Amino acid sequence: QVRLVESGGGLVQAGGSLRLSCAFSGRTFSSYAMGWFRQAPGKEREFVTAINWSGGSTYYADSLKGRFTISRDNAKNTVYLQMNSLKPEDTAVYYCAADRTKVPRNSAEYWGQGTQVTVSS
Repeated sequence: QVRLVESGGGLVQAGGSLRLSCAFSGRTFSSYAMGWFRQAPGKEREFVTAINWSGGSTYYADSLKGRFTISRDNAKNTVYLQMNSLKPEDTAVYYCAADRTKVPRNSAEYWGQGTQVTVSS
């Protein structure tokens, strides 16, 4: 079955950058639209960004103000999340998500285990 494994999280100072990666396995990667979600302590999981099957269309949460960029490399079965100008409020567990039938903006079929991003002030 589909397996998603995130990596690249860690500690960063406010204003810094991180790039998260999500490795996809178990099925044909290009058959799945991908996304990133995050969950902060005491908050519901929220949509961050998503990308369609080919990478030609992307979608972002309005609150990110253009600081985050999603991309995918279908030759590497990997989706990325580039995070710039990080703020303490970006601190959360970040999850990658996959869905074969729709771009994952409100829900997804498959989820990774999450990777912690902590932004210090």
